[in-house]
Amino acid sequence: MRLAGKRIVVTGGTRGLGRALTERFLHEGARVMCAARNPYDIKELDDIHPGRVHYHSADVTDEQSVAELTQATLAVLGGADVLVCNAGVSRDGKIGALSLTDWQDTVATNLTGVFLTTRAFAPHLSAGGQGRIITMSSCVATRPTAGAAAYGASKAAVETFTRTASVELGPSGVTVNCLAPGYFDEGMGKQVAANPALWERYRKRLVQGRLGDP
Repeated sequence: MRLAGKRIVVTGGTRGLGRALTERFLHEGARVMCAARNPYDIKELDDIHPGRVHYHSADVTDEQSVAELTQATLAVLGGADVLVCNAGVSRDGKIGALSLTDWQDTVATNLTGVFLTTRAFAPHLSAGGQGRIITMSSCVATRPTAGAAAYGASKAAVETFTRTASVELGPSGVTVNCLAPGYFDEGMGKQVAANPALWERYRKRLVQGRLGDP
């Protein structure tokens, strides 16, 4: 219960690694607003942690949708202490075969979504050095991988955005940090492992030769 009373917003918090993060935040006593396009089975968490998990339909690529998420969070939670910019998509494809639509979708969600949510929530995060923003990058941001041009580039940009945001928001008492996970047994990592040929290529890069436990 280390986070008892904390108000946390997790974008993309209803499945994959975001869902695992949400579960852990709830386990530690926080109240969580899950923002995603689809609620999936979020009701299961409400049954376990009644009154502490909330869902709001949101599209992080849309400025108005993010504004509505912000207002809903203020109304339901009374404010926010932590923002986790976790929403992300992956559109795999080598550069020569990657469509412009797939490139734009990836950048819009993974990078522009982080910008929009950070800009919207930063003024509302708790004062007194308690406000936190956590962005999500990936190991492929610094380890070039064939077929991951759009995803890797968007995540590398997130890391630079995070550094800039930390400089700009630090004086107001809000810290901004980035996590760059490897391959976990959730979400995109699980999808990679489900493809035997692809997984064998990635597995060789992993020290323990296995997916991480979220």
